Amino acid sequence: MKLYYLAGACSLAPHISLIEAGVAFEAIAVDRQKQTADGQDFRTISAKGYLPALVLDDGELLTENAALLPYIGGLNPAAKLIPAPGTLAHFRVTEWTAYVCSEIHKNFGPLFRPGSTDEMKAAAREMVLGRLAFIENSLGDKPYLTGNDFTVADAYLYVTLSWTSKVAVDLGGLPKLAAYLARCAARPAVQAARKAENLPA
Repeated sequence: MKLYYLAGACSLAPHISLIEAGVAFEAIAVDRQKQTADGQDFRTISAKGYLPALVLDDGELLTENAALLPYIGGLNPAAKLIPAPGTLAHFRVTEWTAYVCSEIHKNFGPLFRPGSTDEMKAAAREMVLGRLAFIENSLGDKPYLTGNDFTVADAYLYVTLSWTSKVAVDLGGLPKLAAYLARCAARPAVQAARKAENLPA
């Protein structure tokens, strides 16, 4: 398999998940000009032109974290990245993955977009913090989103939380999420993926 990624972007979630799963893959960096580290135009690999993208061993292309992450989670059931298909527990992980995708990730957009006004950024921060407060309240005493096991949904949430310090989203009022972020950051797979993408530890 080949994972195409942009360093530090949402493609870090499948990068972490593949390492957690313990499966063989090649990670290929793509820059903001859509050029891959091996000299290709990324748009010839994925017509969507954005990341992540996973090329399977049979040449099939899989995109979108909402699809990629459950797929990766199923590659090695022993890693416990997602419960067995058809179970309620499986759909709980899928539910959280979808929530992170649609309610957390997308609401960060204005904070990274060059043309966003201060008012747009303030509104985005308020929206993100409101969505994160829901997660704070949902965590309870659980170490991870659905319990004791780190899942693909946690990989995705970790990545979005890792952006907060870059865009002035203050987690000070969300102590459980701040502790959760530190807990995820300490995982060897997270550290290995960050090192592979030349991100600070």
